[in-house]
Amino acid sequence: MTRDSIQFNANDRSTLGVEVELALVDAETMALCSAMPRIQERLPQDMQGKIKPELMQCYVEVNTEICHTVAEAEQDLRHKIGVLESVAGGLGVRLLWSGTHPFSNWRDQKVSDNERYHGLLNLLQDTARQLVTFGLHVHVGVDSGDKSVMMCDRMLNDLPMLLALSCNSPFWEGRNTGLGSWRSKIMNSLPTAGLPPLMRNWSEYVWLINHLIETGYIDSIREIWWDVRPHYGFGTVEVRICDIPGTLDDTMALVALTQCLVKYLSNEIDRGTYQQDFHPMLARQNKWRAARYGLDAKLVESPKYAVQSVRTLAQNMVSELMRIAEELDCVEYLERVRDIAARPTWADQQIAHLQESGDPVDVVRRMTQRSRLTPLPSV
Repeated sequence: MTRDSIQFNANDRSTLGVEVELALVDAETMALCSAMPRIQERLPQDMQGKIKPELMQCYVEVNTEICHTVAEAEQDLRHKIGVLESVAGGLGVRLLWSGTHPFSNWRDQKVSDNERYHGLLNLLQDTARQLVTFGLHVHVGVDSGDKSVMMCDRMLNDLPMLLALSCNSPFWEGRNTGLGSWRSKIMNSLPTAGLPPLMRNWSEYVWLINHLIETGYIDSIREIWWDVRPHYGFGTVEVRICDIPGTLDDTMALVALTQCLVKYLSNEIDRGTYQQDFHPMLARQNKWRAARYGLDAKLVESPKYAVQSVRTLAQNMVSELMRIAEELDCVEYLERVRDIAARPTWADQQIAHLQESGDPVDVVRRMTQRSRLTPLPSV
């Protein structure tokens, strides 16, 4: 059998691409609603392909163009999400910025009418039907396939911190799961998701993808859903571990942190810095702690294997990356990470809302109001 050659479209700059997944909820009941087909019919022509259907009809993906700065990506998202809010509002639908819905059931959701999605459901069964979760994906350009693969290994130590900072999915089917990120547990149920395997170079990555396709484990490279993965078409490292935060402002702070971190690690690779071994079991341990405790987690830090709080690690990371942020023109966005690290996670805030009101419907209503970019029309 002939093996495919997968060519990496290298970038000579730390370009940015951002994907946000947002839930669609009924403006009266606050329950998930299968509104995407109706929304898509009413989107302006220039938004087609930029505001896209997802696996289920109850959520939507908004993609930026290729951007060079965080400010450019924010402007792009603000415009598109503003359009989406307007179209959805005309249909009695609001956008929920949360990694899971607090009370709607995954069994009630409708799959999007797409051949690929129906194929995934046939293959993955309930592990796919439960993917009623909403995340943040950040693409950062790198200059070689080898580097994109090395980056996946070097980021194992930092992925749990990104997850902890973004934790925003404490509820599932009306229950408090006890975790800050239940979404990460749902994603882990997929056979090709979770932390990436150890790969040494682009050649090994290509071999692995070809092997998985040839043996029938996956149908295409698009079925690799690791927490961080190379993206050959865009020439990027794609970081996928984060829950969608509760607002666009917090989202852009995590985008800045991701861009700066990838650029920092890229510089280290260029300088020939030795990569300290970080045992995969420790990475899994840290990811579990981040999903369970959010910003209150204590993580094992490489290379000394000392235990530190996420809040401290995040503050230290911002200081370490500030020079990179100046180079990438995103200092004000990176500084916001300090604020995120100093307050309760979005998961904690959802739980506090429920304790205060006793009504999960009110939790969703508050979340949709806090995240909204354009004012609600007066009644």
